[in-house]
Amino acid sequence: MATSAEEEEELLDEHHRINLRRSASNVTSQVAIVGSHVCPIESLDYELVENDLFKDWRHRGRAHIICYVTLKWSLCFLIGALAGAVGFFNNLAVENIAGFKFVVTSNLMLAKKYAWAFGVFAGSNFVLAMFASVLTAYIAPAAAGSGIPEVKAYLNGIDAPDLFSLRTLVVKVVGCIAAVSSSLHAGKAGPMVHAGACIASTLGQGGSGKYHLSCKWPRYFRNDRDRRELVTCGAGAGIAAALRAPVGGVLFALESVSSWWNSALLWKAFFTTAVVGVVLRALIDICNGGKCGLFGKGELIMFDVTSDTIAYHLADLPPVILLGVIGGLLGSFYNFLLEKVLRIYNLIHEKGIGYELLLAATVSILTSCCLFGLPWLASCRPCPGGLSEVCPSIGSGFGIFKKFQCPPHHYNDLASLLFNTNDGTIRNLFSAGTDAVFQKSSMLLFFAASYFLGIVSYGLVAPAGLFVPLILTGAAYGRLVGMLVGKHSTLDHGLFAVLGSASVLGGSMRMTLSVCVIILELTNNLLLLPLVMLVLLISKTVADTFNANIYDMMVKLKGLPYLDAHAEPYMRQLTVSDVLTGPLQIFNGVEKVGNIVHVLKTTGHHGFPVVDGPPFSSSPVLFGLILRAHLLVLLKKKEFLHACTLSGVDASKQFSADDFAKRGSGRCDSIEDIELTGEEMETCIDLHPFTNTSPHTVVETMSLAKALILFREVGLRHLLVVPKSSSSPPVVGMLTRHDFMPEHILGLYPLLLKSRWKRSESPLLLK
Repeated sequence: MATSAEEEEELLDEHHRINLRRSASNVTSQVAIVGSHVCPIESLDYELVENDLFKDWRHRGRAHIICYVTLKWSLCFLIGALAGAVGFFNNLAVENIAGFKFVVTSNLMLAKKYAWAFGVFAGSNFVLAMFASVLTAYIAPAAAGSGIPEVKAYLNGIDAPDLFSLRTLVVKVVGCIAAVSSSLHAGKAGPMVHAGACIASTLGQGGSGKYHLSCKWPRYFRNDRDRRELVTCGAGAGIAAALRAPVGGVLFALESVSSWWNSALLWKAFFTTAVVGVVLRALIDICNGGKCGLFGKGELIMFDVTSDTIAYHLADLPPVILLGVIGGLLGSFYNFLLEKVLRIYNLIHEKGIGYELLLAATVSILTSCCLFGLPWLASCRPCPGGLSEVCPSIGSGFGIFKKFQCPPHHYNDLASLLFNTNDGTIRNLFSAGTDAVFQKSSMLLFFAASYFLGIVSYGLVAPAGLFVPLILTGAAYGRLVGMLVGKHSTLDHGLFAVLGSASVLGGSMRMTLSVCVIILELTNNLLLLPLVMLVLLISKTVADTFNANIYDMMVKLKGLPYLDAHAEPYMRQLTVSDVLTGPLQIFNGVEKVGNIVHVLKTTGHHGFPVVDGPPFSSSPVLFGLILRAHLLVLLKKKEFLHACTLSGVDASKQFSADDFAKRGSGRCDSIEDIELTGEEMETCIDLHPFTNTSPHTVVETMSLAKALILFREVGLRHLLVVPKSSSSPPVVGMLTRHDFMPEHILGLYPLLLKSRWKRSESPLLLK
């Protein structure tokens, strides 16, 4: 009897703890760093709403279906065409602005006006960097950085204000051109991913209503499901346009940014990037007539190092394996250092825009000093004979033999790498038959400078990517390994540079398939496929033992509540009822207007269970789920009932599906904007026609790990929890994205921190 009494007391204590927990609210952060500033975030909802008013397009006539399919493919075509045009414009602008800067500086160097040369070089870099930073900080803070973490989070189901606005798109493009032209160690691939996503989102919502550039024909796509597909296609088109790698763009979207994929989306993304390739080819052909200034005769293959005589043997495998192992170590260490630097930058950004601009100015001056000062440490070398290229080259962005301070018929090999555009330097490093062009000491200095500048240049309040800096750093590392291996390998140093880029990319980004195809498309060298695959597999495996990939790291560092594809092991020990918190707000099927307004004003919930009870049902029963956005539409329309009874009126005669269409990314109505009289507050609304009658539900005994997989794969925003017992209320709680966050779960159960089943420590969210 005593034992039974003790067990009963323990059971009561456990129920008491559960009730206390459910009465508390989830305190995980509802804000995150988007671009460079902290802003509120919301979840997206990919669930299909089924009720009396919203009819899925599949239930419509054949004409509606044909119109829907035709419009979606037309949008994919427009996304590809615009992304290709923007990518071409980026390359054209960067090459002309940076090329003009190098021509003027080189002419001053030729006249031995070294002080003036440094002043022009550093001054122009400073002006361009500050222009990009000021533009971003004051007009569109969401445009800062590469934008890939934000796009990755969006496709996972996280939305933020102005993430894909027209203003963000313009600042992203213009700011990226200025930042890359300023000789900052920044790339344009990441910003192009964000720009492509902005193009896709803007087209999908019918333009920009704020700037009176909207139209109504894409009304079919004003929902999160269709926008997700368009943004995925836009992200792939961005990589394709930046690196001229159409197939690589599709695989990048699949492997790196997208959380959801199917064969239909794969086909649309492939079509979109194919359009990018065609548009780039057409625009580049124009430049072959010399009409593009210093851009010259552009080619679709950015770094054409094709060789028909490439041969490798078993003796070449040990150096290649070593290249992959060290590349994995360098990539993981790069991520480690970058995380530390970004944490420091976040503290600086919190102090205000003035400190952000001061940081950008400091990095710009430091970069100019490094790029102009380090070549003085290298010795001048005589120009080799029998060259097809001019030596020394004066002012050319692609010249291998930079004169710098050297006498006639001599060149400075370190200046050829530092005093150049990023694309020009990569082309120099990838070039075949240049084994004797560079010195070991120069290559070591360049590798160290590239590694350091790539870390400190990222995180500024300006659009900047990581893809090109990592390619550049990896190419220098590969060249250096090729020089050290010497006669022990038959591979050309240029091929070592290509493999080095692949190894560092694999070690930092942890992508295999997409990076492999992108490298092959960049270099037009299919013969390297087996070696590139081997290097990527080794570098990724080595780096995975130390830390996460660079984009996952930044997603967590920004505080974005990203849901991983796999549940943490400790989630298998918990049920969904173990993490339910907060008082559950429930509406009746016919609800009083005043009660709805009160709940909307006093809570931040975006979804509410609708329960029918007497007199509409003999016992309480879950009717469905209604969204905050839909309630706001009902309140704005003011189609109220004077008695709390079923309306008996066809809702389709009072409302249309377009009334409930979702607006652009990050934009929503507010309850504070709706004015109601005291008489209207006493009226009622019949919620039945507007309630989703088939919301996803799980029983309270389901494991948390299983619920997480369901939540992520279906793309839910709300997941209702129903009781195991029929004697309990029809709904016992609701799960949202934040209920699956490690911060929330480990806050409720701190003992799990010591559990041997815990896979990895939870990163702290930064405000």
